[in-house]
Amino acid sequence: MLGDQDRIFTNIYGLHDAFLAGSKSRGDWDGTKEILAKGREWVIENIKESGLRGRGGAGFSTGLKWSFMPKASDGRPHYLVVNGDEGEPGTCKDREIMRHEPHKLIEGCLIAGFAIGANTAYIYVRGEFYRETEALQRALNEAYDAGLVGKNACGSGYDFECYIHRGMGAYICGEETALIESLEGKKGQPRLKPPFPANAGLYGCPSTVNNVESIAVTPTILRRGASWFAGFGRANNTGTKLFNISGHVAQPCTVEEEMGIPLKDLIEKHAGGVQGGWKNLQAIIPGGASVPCLPKAICDSVLMDFDSLREHQSGLGTAAVMVMDKSTDIVAAIARLSAFYKHESCGQCTPCREGTGWISRMMVRMVAGSASEDEIDLLEQVTRQIEGHTICALGDAAAWPVQGLIRHFRSELEVRIDEAKKNAVA
Repeated sequence: MLGDQDRIFTNIYGLHDAFLAGSKSRGDWDGTKEILAKGREWVIENIKESGLRGRGGAGFSTGLKWSFMPKASDGRPHYLVVNGDEGEPGTCKDREIMRHEPHKLIEGCLIAGFAIGANTAYIYVRGEFYRETEALQRALNEAYDAGLVGKNACGSGYDFECYIHRGMGAYICGEETALIESLEGKKGQPRLKPPFPANAGLYGCPSTVNNVESIAVTPTILRRGASWFAGFGRANNTGTKLFNISGHVAQPCTVEEEMGIPLKDLIEKHAGGVQGGWKNLQAIIPGGASVPCLPKAICDSVLMDFDSLREHQSGLGTAAVMVMDKSTDIVAAIARLSAFYKHESCGQCTPCREGTGWISRMMVRMVAGSASEDEIDLLEQVTRQIEGHTICALGDAAAWPVQGLIRHFRSELEVRIDEAKKNAVA
């Protein structure tokens, strides 16, 4: 269990001053100028050595992503884009950072921008996060007034501008290239890759898109050392992580813990356990709505990190843990997610545009039991035709919850269909 002295987010519950004086008292903006003085390569290499992987869901190496940016300018400006859209159901970690730890994010923007050669950053915030945007803008104004960002940021000789951009609540704009399109004032639809953003991103210029949490942890990693951060968790799954725990638990919460903590320990130590006890657990979605659910038998021992969850055909995603006890109609729960993905598909790719609607309609029939058993296999087959056949991962996100349901709870579907047949005969 992570000790308080090792927590990066020391005001995640908003118990203390969220703004400049309070942030400085907790160590933010301490020695930022000295960090920048060590140079771009030093920053990138230390983030690589820390093992930090993207906290937005994909889990790609943050340092490696930064290293893809051109080392020298070809005349085009470089941009840092911070993804604070956070539309993944069950996920609310980034909003807590923006609301209660905004200076960590702004300092992280400066350091990350410096590392990739960007003099400008855009923080793209989900439109519904109105109070979070207020807090972030207040903190940004403080940073400008104190000379921490802007011309000669922190006295480093580096000029750095930071802007906040509010989205309008489209889930698809959480995908990095759709976010870039939206920032440019266009309809939020994913772009074909290549070219990747590091070559042609925002306004056709080299750009890096990172999640809020990925950026916010970087100043502390560089202050405390890459080896300190890499000392938590296990190989390829290092560091600390914000977890959201919701659903049928005694105390839903957001908590920072060590990567690789057993899922059962995470829930029992921080969320007060499953309502009715662990034996009352039916299933858990471990990483936000887009990853497959896991039954109790797997939840007993699975570790909360990228590789352990992948081994069990699920994923860490955003680390939003949704707990469902035995009172849950799990078929209806997954059907609700299917309706969400149908609604949020941008419609650009045929497999997703047509497939999400087809899955949602089929799941309505599965809830009612009015499907046939053969259609369970047909449903699974259709999810395979969507998965991996779209420009972005929304198709995968729509397919995986249904695949998890069929993989682990096929008997629930069969029983429901049988009961509906018996009732029809009666």
